[in-house]
Amino acid sequence: MPVKIRLQRHGKKGKPFYWIIAADTRAKRDGKYLEKIGIYNPNTNPATIELDVDGAVKWLQNGAQPTDTARAILSYKGALLKTHLAGGVRKGALTEEQAEEKFKTWLDEKEGSVSSKEESLTKAQEDAKNKALDAEKEVNAKRMAASAEAETAATEASEEVNEAEKAEGESENAELEAQAEKDVDSKTAEEAKAQEKKDA
Repeated sequence: MPVKIRLQRHGKKGKPFYWIIAADTRAKRDGKYLEKIGIYNPNTNPATIELDVDGAVKWLQNGAQPTDTARAILSYKGALLKTHLAGGVRKGALTEEQAEEKFKTWLDEKEGSVSSKEESLTKAQEDAKNKALDAEKEVNAKRMAASAEAETAATEASEEVNEAEKAEGESENAELEAQAEKDVDSKTAEEAKAQEKKDA
């Protein structure tokens, strides 16, 4: 029975989530499988991959053929390298300890590169956050300055209106006083005329 190592789709629309499985080549994509050997989640950054490396190596040694994507995942997690080293041990090119040592050094290098990538991603996210924060602060400062200018303009306008009303009130008072003086003058003039008539 020909076996393939491939991905079986799960998850929801627009957010796929895959199982890495060993299945008969005649089975449907999401149908029966022989063994689940890992998961692959491309929605995270970097993608989350959990793989049973020994299980994958066992299937590869038994003749299972991985699909292109599954091959890339197996290579990324070191299953293909482990299979290659196991072949070298079988042929007598190197010992079991040497193979384990080579695999461990490769794993350490891979972990270092993955962790550096994660650090660069988090740094990029922080930089983007800081830029957005600075832009927001700038917009807020402009807004505050504009509102302060509007307030000063409003207070100046109200002061001008108050001064105009004051000046208007003063001019009305002056007019009233002038009118009162005229009235007093005309009364005194009438009284003087009336007195003259009496005297005459």
